Amino acid sequence: MKKVFLTFIVILLIVGLLWLVSSSRTFQLFGKIVNRVDTDKKVVALTFDDGPAKGVTDTILEILDKENVKATFFLKGKELEKYLDEAKNIALNGHEIGNHSYSHKRMVFKSMDFITEEIERSNKLIQKAGYNGTIYFRPPYGKKLFMLPYFLSENNITSISWDIEAETHLDKNATPDEISKYVVKHVKPGSIILLHVMYPSRINSLNAVPLIIDELKGRGYEFVTVSELLNEERLIL
Repeated sequence: MKKVFLTFIVILLIVGLLWLVSSSRTFQLFGKIVNRVDTDKKVVALTFDDGPAKGVTDTILEILDKENVKATFFLKGKELEKYLDEAKNIALNGHEIGNHSYSHKRMVFKSMDFITEEIERSNKLIQKAGYNGTIYFRPPYGKKLFMLPYFLSENNITSISWDIEAETHLDKNATPDEISKYVVKHVKPGSIILLHVMYPSRINSLNAVPLIIDELKGRGYEFVTVSELLNEERLIL
């Protein structure tokens, strides 16, 4: 009986450890993952997950253009196929496009064939949209474990997570002002801000964007793409 109990405890510990690794914003088993950059310079990256979407993509692009801000969009391949013109507008407006998988399924305990198809299929669509820059990857739901990090490492692809996720920590009905205040309170030089703005249910997040930009600009922050942010990383000698 004691042996069974100890075995059960060990299994629980292993499962708990795997869950922590799969959910970590700062660690993965292979390759490079970045959730923020170590810098004293007041720069932040504004990133948007999901989409593109009809209508909403144009709205967020108008907001960014009015504020003279460049952002990074992590797009889903399935949505790229439907709304390629919207993705083309993102690229034409000088924003960065990242890969958020094709199907947005959790990429844990998936085969290498599945992972390869998800990433390469979406990369081709991103390039078809006219984007020619470095394509970073953001795992759906931030989940990764063995095969995904290994594939990314072997293909020299950096995982981009985040250190500010207001939507996760606030009530689902949080107002634009509450979302903005959360971001402003927790931001620091080198932060990567995650927001979802592409769907009707995310209207408060969309309306929070100009508030966030104005508040952080007023505090001396500059908005940059993920690539530009990575260039600001302090070298450790």
